[in-house]
Amino acid sequence: MRFVPSYCLRKGMTLAENLYGRSGTILLTKGTVLTSAYLKSILRLNFNGVYIDDDYSKDLEIVRLIDENLKVQAVQAVKNMFITAGDGYKVSESQQRQIQELVSSIIGDILKNEHAMINMIDIKVFDDYTYYHSVNVAVISIVMGVALDFDRHQLHDLCLGALLHDIGKVFIPKHILQKENDLNYEEIEEVRRHPIVGCEYLKKAFNLPNTVTAAIMDHHEKCDGSGYPEGRTGERISKFGKIVAVADVYDALTSDRPYRTALLPSDAIELVMGSAGTHFEASLVDTFLRRIAPYPIGTIVMLSNGYTGIVVENYVDFCLRPTVRVIKKDDRDCAPFLLDLVREENANITIVMVQ
Repeated sequence: MRFVPSYCLRKGMTLAENLYGRSGTILLTKGTVLTSAYLKSILRLNFNGVYIDDDYSKDLEIVRLIDENLKVQAVQAVKNMFITAGDGYKVSESQQRQIQELVSSIIGDILKNEHAMINMIDIKVFDDYTYYHSVNVAVISIVMGVALDFDRHQLHDLCLGALLHDIGKVFIPKHILQKENDLNYEEIEEVRRHPIVGCEYLKKAFNLPNTVTAAIMDHHEKCDGSGYPEGRTGERISKFGKIVAVADVYDALTSDRPYRTALLPSDAIELVMGSAGTHFEASLVDTFLRRIAPYPIGTIVMLSNGYTGIVVENYVDFCLRPTVRVIKKDDRDCAPFLLDLVREENANITIVMVQ
């Protein structure tokens, strides 16, 4: 299977996975052949894309780090908690228990595939971006935490902080968060309050350890001191905050926003790499690069030698050098063959474009 953005979907394509709605109900089942009506619905509901099976990718299996039903439950739980906060109520004990249980389940799923890379482009619903984003940031953060040999207790606190890192945004006026044009000074300052007001709310509404609130408070701090809300530098920023910061930026860059379209994973990773040592701790960027695939399995890429192919395997130590199944030469179909970009004889071949 392979991911296809919504604007590239065509009638007759076959869904490779169930497509879930906001409430967790299945909208379209795996194997559904897309019709004109289905395509219109996918666009109307603001899905960023779906996974399809075709002749290029029907034999490709992409490992999910967490079960899709678990993800849907986590998104809904985060949404319910954020709505409770936004309505001015305290998080209930049942909501707290549910979040804690979901954290344990997310960590359990990821530990089953602890050496796997994140090879999937996430299917997001634009209108529920904040909640999908929160879960994605948690998954990326835990993947990094596992790579850093964190114990189960540390992973739990990191996951909880990542899930709740943006809860303060419910106290920011929606017209500011959804503004398509540049924010003015007052609006920027209002947005920069969200880590503080989020922590203030959680300290009253949720019995959380300092490691969790530190992750929430610090996720916009930058190593060079140019972040907010306190402009901390280096070691004054919590470890969890530094990890969530990397995950937060990457997922935001690969998501459609009111003011720009989503970047490709490869482009987003390049921006993260460019901020190593300034915005982000360099060692954490290295950890990130070993766990996030710039060219997820199923991605169609064009190579510098004129070949076009589909990515079929990624390597932890060589994230920019996947194995590609070549399917075209100079835009003409050819007999498929594998080209491993890690091999020394292919060192001069590079990926020049993602299609």
